[in-house]
Amino acid sequence: MSREVVFDIETQNTFEEVGAGNHRGLKVSLVVTYSYEDDTFRTFREEQLKDLWPVLEHAERLIGYNSKFFDVPVLQNYYAGDLSKIPHLDLLEEIRRSAGFRPKLDDVAKATLNTQKSGHGLEAVEWFKRGEWDKIEKYCIDDVRITRDVYEYGKTHKQIFYPDLTGKMKPIPVKFGVERVIANADGVAAGTGMNLTLPF
Repeated sequence: MSREVVFDIETQNTFEEVGAGNHRGLKVSLVVTYSYEDDTFRTFREEQLKDLWPVLEHAERLIGYNSKFFDVPVLQNYYAGDLSKIPHLDLLEEIRRSAGFRPKLDDVAKATLNTQKSGHGLEAVEWFKRGEWDKIEKYCIDDVRITRDVYEYGKTHKQIFYPDLTGKMKPIPVKFGVERVIANADGVAAGTGMNLTLPF
């Protein structure tokens, strides 16, 4: 059974507030994970992140969308180890490698799955400031579900779709296949599936 984990984060503030590219200035409001192992979604608020680390550390592979360049650097502000050592598939990175550009998740979801996101990240920041946790949780869970479904489609069909400037749906070939992770030099412990990320 797969131990892959799909995840997404929302933040309390924006780059506009802390400076462009300043991941250290961003604070987490919510993290949502989907675990293939038990087919469940879980939510973690900032004060619950200690409960998130075992989920990530035991993952066979993390899956996200723009997650290597946004989610992981923000989460790293809270984590004592090195999250980059955990095996990771960033769908946007794979799509960019194939297509040469970075489509929005919403555009890929509409073209590939005929569905769309229920909001956007700036709205989630405003919901946090107003204490509207139900809206943040619904939005972030929806994002994780869409990311999972795009991953599943691409893994099965070896392609996803995006709308070009004329509105025509264009295919993008992708390689999302599962890579079984065994003991290696990057910190994965043999037989345990535990990603050793702490600096010993």
